[in-house]
Amino acid sequence: MNFENLLWSEKEGVAFVTINRPDKLNALNDKTLDELEKAFTHVRDNDALKAAILTGAGEKAFVAGADIGELAKLDPLGGKRAMQKGQRVLSLIENLGKPVVAAVNGFALGGGCELAMACAFRFAAENAKFGQPEVNLGIIPGYGGTQRLSRLVGRGIAAELILTGAPVDAAEALRIGLVNRVFPQKDLLVETEKTVRIIMAKGPLAVRFANEAIGRGLDMTLAEGLNLESNLFGLLCATKDAKTGLNAFLEKKKPEFQGA
Repeated sequence: MNFENLLWSEKEGVAFVTINRPDKLNALNDKTLDELEKAFTHVRDNDALKAAILTGAGEKAFVAGADIGELAKLDPLGGKRAMQKGQRVLSLIENLGKPVVAAVNGFALGGGCELAMACAFRFAAENAKFGQPEVNLGIIPGYGGTQRLSRLVGRGIAAELILTGAPVDAAEALRIGLVNRVFPQKDLLVETEKTVRIIMAKGPLAVRFANEAIGRGLDMTLAEGLNLESNLFGLLCATKDAKTGLNAFLEKKKPEFQGA
């Protein structure tokens, strides 16, 4: 696939999507959002692709934010539409049905932090920095930051980060639960791919349903979430993969899942 602002590659079932605007610290403009939507729609619809890794070009930035030049031109209606578009693209990534892991290789600020939070989880380089600095510009996060950040780190910490606009480094992001693991820059992509391939070796339908239960359950009461979980478990009991996995365990063999 050819893009203007993204680098795209595929390797053994994994799509590598790299935001490539290094002169702009990989800032998200309207064109980049369009290309992200096209790229991840392809990941979703291509059965040969089982997972994706999202990162930024260079060693300075994952995504340093949205394109401020574009934001400055928005009127009220245009602002709402622009944020709804960003939310749509990030929701596509979040609900892809296949794991998308962010390899945060530098600044993840504003829209970049929001983009990372839409992924299933985040690994970070030691030099990474995270933040929602929008209040410094007289605006607020608009791609889901006010909603996803509080779900990840809790209301109090999210409020502090959003209301002060202060960034946190990778170590602090790890401490508060914003990222899962931190690696030296040189090891980030290797370690991210290693974890993605561990996930890919599991039952693909189980991975999909588990991720769905986690994501949808956050918006439910405990009773509703438990009902969702049991319903999804029941659906899996009708699949060949469940029979393969359970029988392989009993027979002390390695399961060969088919995604069916």
